[in-house]
Formats: sequence, structure tokens, C-alpha cells
Amino acid sequence: QVQLEEFGGGLVQAGGSLRLSCAGSGRTRRLAMGWFRQAPGKEREFVAAIDWIDWRTDYADSVKGRFTISRDNAKNTVYLQMSSLKPEDTAVYYCAAGPYSSWPPSAYDYWGQGTQVTVSS
Repeated sequence: QVQLEEFGGGLVQAGGSLRLSCAGSGRTRRLAMGWFRQAPGKEREFVAAIDWIDWRTDYADSVKGRFTISRDNAKNTVYLQMSSLKPEDTAVYYCAAGPYSSWPPSAYDYWGQGTQVTVSS
């Protein structure tokens, strides 16, 4: 069984930065890790993912160049460094783990509870 817990959400002004962390228990070292977000009234959307084999990364167009996903397998932790934040980045951010890096939420088997990120204008 894999358990995930997110840390690092909060309130930040537009243009600012935040770093989210996702601590995993269990066999996260051999799982792809992803970050998703869900704003009120909207569907959960893909943000970024990192593979477990070659650590290849993938990003949604809306965050490319501003967000960076990374992982530290020694700590069973994945990070999302967010820079140049915009009000439209406001959402609950979820960490997820699955057998392979992919965009649809259905590709991931394990989810954290989420952490709120609010970007003020």
C-alpha cells in the first residue's frame, strides 16, 4: 500500500514562488509520480509528472517554463517548484503515484489529500 501526503501549500502573491513536497510511504521509488490540481468548479487537471526509470519529466503547457518537478528517491519525496505564479494557478494540488507517467488522472493508483495553493493578484 502506498500513502502520499502533500506539504507546502499556502497563500502567495502573483509572481511569487512556492515549493510543494509529497512524502510517500511504500514503494514510490518504482512508481511514476505526478502533480495535479483542481480549481473550484473545474475538473482535476494534469500539471506535471516524472517517470521512475529515467526520471523523464512532462508538463502541462500552462505551467511549462514556470514549474519544475523533481524527486528524491532516498527520501521517497517528489517536489513541485512553482515560480512566476499567477492567480489562475490557484487550486488544490494533489500528488499521485502510478505505474507510468501519463496525463489522465485515471492512470494513477494512489493519491494524496491535497494542499491548497492560493495566488493573490
